[in-house]
Amino acid sequence: MKLFLLPALLLLFLSYVSPVQAEHHEDEPLAMKMTDRLKTGYFDIGILLQSRGVFSFEDDLFLGGRKFDLGATRLDIRGNLDEGFMYRLQLDLRNSPSVIDAQVGYRFSDEFRLVAGAFKPFTSLDLDPGPGNTDFINRARHVGAMMSSREIGITAMGNFESGFNYRAGIYNGTGLSRINDNAFMYSLRLAYETEIENGRFHIGTNTFYVSQNEPRSVGNSGLSSVDGRLLYGAFLEYDQGPFFSSIEFLQTRFDARELAGEEELLSGFYITAGLQASQHHQLVVRWDYLGYDQLGTQSDRFILGWNYQATSLVSFSVNAVSEFNDDGSNNSDSFGLLGQMQFQF
Repeated sequence: MKLFLLPALLLLFLSYVSPVQAEHHEDEPLAMKMTDRLKTGYFDIGILLQSRGVFSFEDDLFLGGRKFDLGATRLDIRGNLDEGFMYRLQLDLRNSPSVIDAQVGYRFSDEFRLVAGAFKPFTSLDLDPGPGNTDFINRARHVGAMMSSREIGITAMGNFESGFNYRAGIYNGTGLSRINDNAFMYSLRLAYETEIENGRFHIGTNTFYVSQNEPRSVGNSGLSSVDGRLLYGAFLEYDQGPFFSSIEFLQTRFDARELAGEEELLSGFYITAGLQASQHHQLVVRWDYLGYDQLGTQSDRFILGWNYQATSLVSFSVNAVSEFNDDGSNNSDSFGLLGQMQFQF
């Protein structure tokens, strides 16, 4: 019964939210002034502020428990320079200032660009967008469980007129820690994207291999690999008119130190469907799965979301979340709500 309670309540709420209830101004003179002064192309300043509220239906730590919190709090400086060079510096200010992106690049052509420094490693479709542009408040769980969100290294990338594109990188494989064990992580993405009538089609594969000389943690899974680790998977995006959808599947294999060196197979996928109900209102739903083979645990999470774009800079999101866990001997379920107010420039 609880499985249907959250979606039903949210749908009931949305049925009373009409796009004409809020007044929207097509002309936003203050936003236009900010853009003219702070985004020049060669020196662009970006700001992201997120304020969140979390409520678990039980007195537990599901989704973080019951609290108010800060989401992403970012300052982003980037630009394109003479002779094809580019740069980016992004700081996270949530606790204390820390560098999360620091990169310098050069564009030889559309088919070949090089970027070096600290940045996202192109290992998951759901990791690609910034936190201010995701469909849901939280990313799919396999992103955190299988990989670091940032790596230090170098990436070659390119887009062809035919629609094919690639991302190939070599990184330290230790996130932003700058720990060195004289081994590297190698990643490759191959994809194809094309415009269709009133829509878009995007399909591709992701893979990476981490060579290592000492144990390394596997994302936030709670496990660590004692030898090389392989990740592989595929994704698909399909947009048609007001409807959009995406699916991604990833698996990683490794010998787990916590399991006496036995091979663990960690699998994750999500299926997302959405409707752009109006210029300002968006409805989304997702099935998010995460499972461990040797540990014998699997978890299904279902999310129903509403995104509201109040102005070009301010938006609101509400997610209703239900999760069902099975560890082979015991079953458990959890339910909660997340809300977010966001300013993104």
